[in-house]
Amino acid sequence: MTGFTKINLKDIEVGGTADVEARFARKSLDSTHLGLSLFRYGPGYRSGTGHSHREQEEVYVVLGGSGRVKLDDEVVELLPWDAVRVAPSTVRAFEGGPDGLELLAIGSDRPEGGDGIRVEDWWVS
Repeated sequence: MTGFTKINLKDIEVGGTADVEARFARKSLDSTHLGLSLFRYGPGYRSGTGHSHREQEEVYVVLGGSGRVKLDDEVVELLPWDAVRVAPSTVRAFEGGPDGLELLAIGSDRPEGGDGIRVEDWWVS
């Protein structure tokens, strides 16, 4: 194994739903310490499901479009090149603006089996 890995995020298999495109790059990068994911939220789409983590801190960087993120009880507007650090226990969910929202999610070490905690019906009004 070499000391680096180069991939194109657009070459990673697309997951998600009709409203949210997700590409998870941790395995493709052969990374043991960093997670990297590309997300695209459709125009006006709001994720009703939030999530937090037991251990992982994350940073989200807006690449394009605009939108909002709900962080516990606070809603924050997002524009291109905004970076938002989120502590593990903070519940978060995203909403695409009029042109949608494209962002990178960067995470730290992940315990075996993951540490995400889903919160259903979290941002519904």
